[in-house]
Formats: sequence, structure tokens, C-alpha cells
Amino acid sequence: MRFLKPFKELSIKSVGIAGGKGASLGEMLKAGIPVPDGFVVLATTFDRFVEETDINVEIDAQLDKVNKDDVNSIDEASRIIQGLILKKKMPKDIGGEILEEFHKLKNQKSKIKNKESLRDGFVVAVRSSATAEDSSSASWAGELDSFLMVTEKNLLDCVKRCWASLFTPRAIFYRIEKGMSDIKVSVAVVVQKMIKSEVSGIVFTVHPVTADKNQMIIEAGYGLGEAIVGGLITPDAYVVDKVSKEILDINIAEQEIKIVRDAKGLTKEAKTSANERESQKLNGKEVLELAEICKNIEKHYGFPCDIEWAREGGKFYIVQSRPITTL
Repeated sequence: MRFLKPFKELSIKSVGIAGGKGASLGEMLKAGIPVPDGFVVLATTFDRFVEETDINVEIDAQLDKVNKDDVNSIDEASRIIQGLILKKKMPKDIGGEILEEFHKLKNQKSKIKNKESLRDGFVVAVRSSATAEDSSSASWAGELDSFLMVTEKNLLDCVKRCWASLFTPRAIFYRIEKGMSDIKVSVAVVVQKMIKSEVSGIVFTVHPVTADKNQMIIEAGYGLGEAIVGGLITPDAYVVDKVSKEILDINIAEQEIKIVRDAKGLTKEAKTSANERESQKLNGKEVLELAEICKNIEKHYGFPCDIEWAREGGKFYIVQSRPITTL
């Protein structure tokens, strides 16, 4: 395979070709962490795409024109560059390899057997993974695009849209703000089995407010995790002592909406049931089970982690981990 690599062939040393997300997922999979399987369309594939379609020179020219103090110049460069990428056709050899690997992933025997998965068929999450992302001092989280519930029909389009998101106004400004204007930044694309979570959330393996290294905070909400990441809901919060393995505090939040899949395969907001609205999202046993998984991730990496998780069919899955940058 020239244009992509399965997670199992990646490690934390693969950031240059797989970006922060892709490298981390490969590293965790090798370490025995429950990660949904997938593959990464390599950053070198994006580099080849812009060269083969002859838009690399124009992209550099537009970026050179950007004035960081002029919002209009950033917006204009973004509009032109993204237009160039989205208008070009996906080369047949690149598209063919991506679709071939998608089918391999689809044909794997799934351990997930809940009714929703069987009814909805096979879908993936497609996420951008910048090659300069997620260091201890900087994180591209939220700067680049991700797409959920992606089918074979729109997979290649979503890959191109992830490539284009390297040049959104926010991403261009972020690059300037972090002093990366003269650094080559490319983007890989993570294609991962979609976890259609009943419950999902975020874990900070060090208390983000008090910086207490012996405590972690687990946030949990019903539905897909984008409701928490996007600030649409206030999640439950559980404080766990990592040494004594005790739950120190439980804060149950009322949840009126959740993000789910609609009949067309897209995500939508839906009202929670009366039972869900005021109930605790994870019981004590589940909280401690998730805490142990995340404690092992922190131990493996050797630094505090910001972890995204999902629970489907009674099993926890880790869909992303990055260094905490706010301590």
C-alpha cells in the first residue's frame, strides 16, 4: 500500500506521516487499549495530491500573501485554497486504494452486536490529523474538520474535505499564531470504525482545574461525543482518585438533547427520554472500569492525557488521546 497504513502498522513515531491522531491510535492499539480499528490516509498522500494536480504552487502563493493582522486576507486565502482542493478530482490510484481498505475494514468480523449497528450498516468516522499537532504546548483539536457516519458513497469526498480543512481561516490563523508559518504542515486522514455510542465523553487524567495528579475527571453524556466537544450539553462529571481507585465526587447533569444518527445516516439533535434526562450516565462500576483504561493510557505515554471515549454494546472504546495542553 502506497497511500495509507492500517493502525496496526503505526506508532507514536509515525506523527510525520500519520499526524498526531493517527500515530496515537496506532500506538494505543499496539499497547492493548480498546481502539476501534481503522487506517490512515498518509500525509504524503495529500502532498502527492497537491503536486499531481498542480495546485501546490498556488497554495504557497496564497499563504505568502496572508497578513496575520488582516482578517480579510486570511479569509480570502482560505476561500481560494479550499476551492482549489475541493474542485480537483481524486486520483484513481489514491481513491482505489482508500476504497479497497474501506472494504477490508467493513468485512472484518465485528464484535459490536447491538441492534443499532446491525440496522444502520457499516459507517466510519473520518478525521483530520495534522502532522504538527498535539504537542505538549499546542493542540489542533477543533481547528480541523471531522465527519461522522461516513459511508462508502461519500468517503472520498470527506477525505478531500479533511485535506481542505488544513486551510480554514481558523487553521491558517492558528498556524501563524503558533509560529508555524515557515514549517511544513501537512495533513493525514484517519478513517475509523464508527462507534455509535449510547454514552460517550472525555477524560482528563489529571484534574484540569486543581492540577492534582492523583485525580482524574470523567465527563459523560448520552449519544455521540460531539455534543460535549461542541458545548451543546453539560455532561456528568465524576472525580476519581487514581491511587485509592475511589469515586470522590459525582455531579449529575440534566441532559435535554443528544446527538444521534437520523434516517438518512446523518447526525442530528434529538430529545432525551424522560428517564435519560436526569439519570446518571455511568454507574460506579463503569466509572472505575473507564478510569482504569485511561490510567493505563497515561502510564503508557508518561504524561497527562485528554482522552475521548465511547461506550457501545456494553464495551468502552478509546477514539482519541492527546496531551493535556492547559495545565
